[in-house]
Amino acid sequence: MSAAQRLRVLLAGDRQADRVVPPTGFTVWLTVFTAAAMAFLAVFALALSLATGRLADRWSEALARTATVRISAPEGQMQAQVAAVMEILRTTPGIATARVLPEAEQRALLEPWFGPDLPVAQLPVPQLIEVTEDGAGYDAAGLRLRLAGEAPGAVFDDHTRWRRPLVRAAGRLRALGMISLGLIALATAAMITLSAKAALAANARVIAVLRLVGARDVYIARAFVRRFAGRALQGAGAGTALGMVAIAFLPEADAAGGFLTGLGFAGADWALPLLIPPAAAFVAFWATRAAALRVLREIT
Repeated sequence: MSAAQRLRVLLAGDRQADRVVPPTGFTVWLTVFTAAAMAFLAVFALALSLATGRLADRWSEALARTATVRISAPEGQMQAQVAAVMEILRTTPGIATARVLPEAEQRALLEPWFGPDLPVAQLPVPQLIEVTEDGAGYDAAGLRLRLAGEAPGAVFDDHTRWRRPLVRAAGRLRALGMISLGLIALATAAMITLSAKAALAANARVIAVLRLVGARDVYIARAFVRRFAGRALQGAGAGTALGMVAIAFLPEADAAGGFLTGLGFAGADWALPLLIPPAAAFVAFWATRAAALRVLREIT
């Protein structure tokens, strides 16, 4: 029998063989519930992995395009230092814009840590200059040398120390998401294997009778594979639908909310959870097949 014929037989079903598998009982609910619960968790693991990647890419891209010059100088020398730094930045190739942050913006940057009533004007807060690079980029090492020679109170920060932890954290979280999906698949296979073994053990006498009339083990196993794969597909479909509804009600991306918002899917990513039910059925197919053939060899 060819592979196509086997697939048609599997999908079409066999009423005589399906009688071997109990249509009701705890194995039915265990399989459906396990597939639904694992699919629900898989949706969230997938959403977290994708959202983490989007957030890290967005932060890394924003930090890569901008840099900051921090000027610390006595009050009488601050204006001269700012003017010197602005002239250096204006004549540096690769810098598109350089802007002195006004007091209101600096207060907004410090507000999350010190509150809205921080008297910035009365505190020795360094003056910040926002630098934006053009497409060609600039020589950061050369710029630091120029600032050190002409504006000793200026410190150039290209946000490298911020980008590296973001990229590293994003990679680890993505790997954690993939590991979580793998563990979910293994847990699903383990639970479905237990359900199939329980169903086979409960029908040992029926299996013995089928063997007496000439039924082969592959014929009997096919009934269990078909029934349990169908149950896993149904349960995973329900769990995936519930997971996608729950994801849809999560808060949308918000700059103020940071990582706590925007954990859902975006654009074409909404199609990815639809792969979870077929994947669950595939896992159930192979787990049930392996368990059925193993148990049938043990049943005498």
